[in-house]
Amino acid sequence: MSSSEERRSLLTTGGPGRAPNRAMLRAVGFHDEDFSRPMIGVASLFSDITPCNAHLDRLARKAIEGVRTGGGVPQIFGAPTASDGIMMGHQGMRYSLVSREVIADSLEVVSGGMNHDGLIALGGCDKNMPGCVMAMARLNIPSIFVYGGSILPGIGDEGETLDIVSIFEAVGQFQAGKLDAQGVHKIECESCPGAGSCGGMYTANTMSSAIEAMGMSLPYDASLPAVSSAKERETFQAGQMLVNLIQKNIRPRDIITRKSLENAYTLVLALGGSTNAVLHLMAIAREAHVEWTLADFDRLGDKVPHLADLKPGGKYVMFDLHRVGGTPTVLRALLDHGMLHGDCPTVTGKTLAENLQDVKSIYSRPQDVVLPFEKPMYPTGHIVVLHGNLAQEGAVAKVAGLKQRQLTGPAKVFNSEEECFAAIQAKKIHPGDIVVVRGEGPVGGPGMREMLAVTAALVGQGLGDQVGLVTDGRFSGGTHGLVVGHVAPEAWVGGTIALLKDGDKITIDADNKRLDAHLSEGDWEKRRKDWKHPAPRVDRGVLAKYARTVRSASEGAVTG
Repeated sequence: MSSSEERRSLLTTGGPGRAPNRAMLRAVGFHDEDFSRPMIGVASLFSDITPCNAHLDRLARKAIEGVRTGGGVPQIFGAPTASDGIMMGHQGMRYSLVSREVIADSLEVVSGGMNHDGLIALGGCDKNMPGCVMAMARLNIPSIFVYGGSILPGIGDEGETLDIVSIFEAVGQFQAGKLDAQGVHKIECESCPGAGSCGGMYTANTMSSAIEAMGMSLPYDASLPAVSSAKERETFQAGQMLVNLIQKNIRPRDIITRKSLENAYTLVLALGGSTNAVLHLMAIAREAHVEWTLADFDRLGDKVPHLADLKPGGKYVMFDLHRVGGTPTVLRALLDHGMLHGDCPTVTGKTLAENLQDVKSIYSRPQDVVLPFEKPMYPTGHIVVLHGNLAQEGAVAKVAGLKQRQLTGPAKVFNSEEECFAAIQAKKIHPGDIVVVRGEGPVGGPGMREMLAVTAALVGQGLGDQVGLVTDGRFSGGTHGLVVGHVAPEAWVGGTIALLKDGDKITIDADNKRLDAHLSEGDWEKRRKDWKHPAPRVDRGVLAKYARTVRSASEGAVTG
């Protein structure tokens, strides 16, 4: 920024007319000289609701120190978070995707209202990352995102690695009689050993990795463990770096471009990340005024291999990737193979290639967390966009680690996640079935719930590779199996998924990118005439507002 007169914060603090504003700021610690410095918002999504965010107050203090040392004036404020893992499997999950919009709105309200010169945000649980970056793109003031970091792995009785999905799947094993109550309790007690976000390549680690590749966080941000001095040092440096960004006037929309979004999704594909990346990257792109559609995900998926042997489709967790070099070493390998745009600017003030100049490739040392390009987990992307008469606007399938990528079978149709889970408990799902869970889309849910409890129960019962699952809801990053989500149009607005009946033959074909029901045009027409639009499930409050304003999952389920 070339002169102090260009600082946004002077709209709040500059000149005689703003003396009342300055008076209030003096009451919270401002001094005369502070009014000549950049005023920086420090958004902390700390809460003790979830281990993902329980340590963010400590990190926020490091960010404040960094801002002060860099020459800025920090203003800390809170923003809400919701715990996907704790809300999973019940009505609370309706608030998960909604929280992304609430987080974005909250940061926009505070930093926009205060005319902050810059923004640093610290988040941990799944929707924190996209919500914060969406706000940064809206505000378009110099910004840095800091991920709270991944949880350390738990250790089972046999020395195996445990995480949150381990206990979800243990519930299914208990239902199937493969594990007793004492065994479930042991896994429950060891799955989450402390602070940090869920350990596999689930949504939190997926989105933090994407944001690092996009250039909106510092190198190593995604892979540094939550409980580490390195994460504290990084957060301090981010505070310092933000002041530098303000001086150079480097803004989010300078960084978030079609090229950097390609970099972000390329890393998601290479690491075997969550299908939620599709929703969140589209939402970020929209806030940054960048054109990005399902076709862009499909285009990249055709050429980027799935390399990392990370949970849920593999055996390792993010701590293992940290142990063998971290996210920058994977980015360096992808850059060396011509799969990244090295000229993209980042929050360091350097390009992605310059950030990686002194980083060695993941393949420079012996390790088996990230497989070689010539022997990948799968030669193309593990996230596939499907179309067909059940998904005219598109659907998203996750095929990581699957031996069977095609399945035709009879539909078992359920109108809510609870109905489906009860049927699984009663062992009414059999090999070859196509389980359909509808009425869980962005409007219908409302809120587009994740189905981890359902998919984990199927895996726990040994059905993960033997049945298909189709829903207008979505899946946790911890989900694996032949699952298709984000079906659009959704049932609640009259999508064809609303017209299905038990026994209808359905084909999921990930290889040919198709999702179809074997029904004639006459069948569809007759059922369409008989279909009646359901009444809203919620008529007031935040869920009702969301249902009235949300767009299709094929557009990222954004509001407004």
